[in-house]
Amino acid sequence: MTHTPPGTLYVVATPIGNLDDLSARAVRLLGEVARVAAEDTRHSARLLSHLGLNKPMISLHEHNEAGRIDSLDRYLEAGEDIALISDAGTPLISDPGFLLVRELRARNRHVVPIPGPCALIAALSAAGLPTDRFVFGGFLPAKPGARRQALEAWKVREETLVFYESPHRIVHTLEALHEQLEGREVVLARELTKTFETFLHGTPASLLAQLSSDPNQARGEFVVIVAGAPPVAQSEQQAIDADTLLETLLGEGVGVKQAASVAARLFGGRKQTWYARLQGMKGEH
Repeated sequence: MTHTPPGTLYVVATPIGNLDDLSARAVRLLGEVARVAAEDTRHSARLLSHLGLNKPMISLHEHNEAGRIDSLDRYLEAGEDIALISDAGTPLISDPGFLLVRELRARNRHVVPIPGPCALIAALSAAGLPTDRFVFGGFLPAKPGARRQALEAWKVREETLVFYESPHRIVHTLEALHEQLEGREVVLARELTKTFETFLHGTPASLLAQLSSDPNQARGEFVVIVAGAPPVAQSEQQAIDADTLLETLLGEGVGVKQAASVAARLFGGRKQTWYARLQGMKGEH
């Protein structure tokens, strides 16, 4: 009896708005696979219907993903090819699929990406902020305190910052940016590839004013792009490193005189200067 080779999981990017952005390769594969794993089967059924396809579908979202892995693996073991799609864009990018892909790779299954639309890449390509280095933070926390803490951690990064945001939280996010990163250039990319696609540029304060004067600009899904922090001067960085070292030495019980000698060797300067600085730090404890 001939053994059927295992099937392949195709991670298929789908449109983020404009259906014409679906690649010919993606259309072909969606027509060829045995079944489709989708974040929202009702939503994705409309896409398949648009393509004239009627495929068996399996829901795969954040609440059931772990429980779907074995059943999907059995289909692959039986030789079926499966397409993984999300509601819009590239799966796994702030969408379900990571647990599935990681586990299937651990089981030596064949996983193939079918690239295509991705909101963060589309936004970066047209925003006019540096793209040589960027960090993607997904969605910021919903609770104000957690959101402030997250931005406090992100604010020192020199790379361009990219976040996703929903319409009912965009004003709160801009208010937090105004509090934590006021003066930074921010770009709001809204409703990408759709009829009312808009790019708004400004500081957090000016963007809040724009959304206040035109509430329609607060509708739709957003990519929030923030200019990175200015590079830290070498002298400032050295001071930060020196303080960290001195605090550590004092915390470990190293004597002031010995710690001053270590600091002078590492950072230069006179031992007496470091000694006085350490005495001051010791007095603060």
